[in-house]
Amino acid sequence: MNAKTAVARRIHALCLERDIAINALANQCGIAPSTIYSMLNTKSKNPGIVSIQKICDGLEISVREFFDDPLFENLDPEVK
Repeated sequence: MNAKTAVARRIHALCLERDIAINALANQCGIAPSTIYSMLNTKSKNPGIVSIQKICDGLEISVREFFDDPLFENLDPEVK
């Protein structure tokens, strides 16, 4: 799995854990729903750390907590 897919899956998992919709997450984070949706689909090849930080702030977790998940172990190399 690549990093972009892992980020998208982590966002989905956090929303499921907290029982919130993507639009509600966007409101909590102060970012446009389209930004989050682009992170979840193929439009965004490189989810930005600033957007991830805003998501973490909205969910009241640290960036470390966001990435502290088995999804981020053994990612496929991005450089080939």
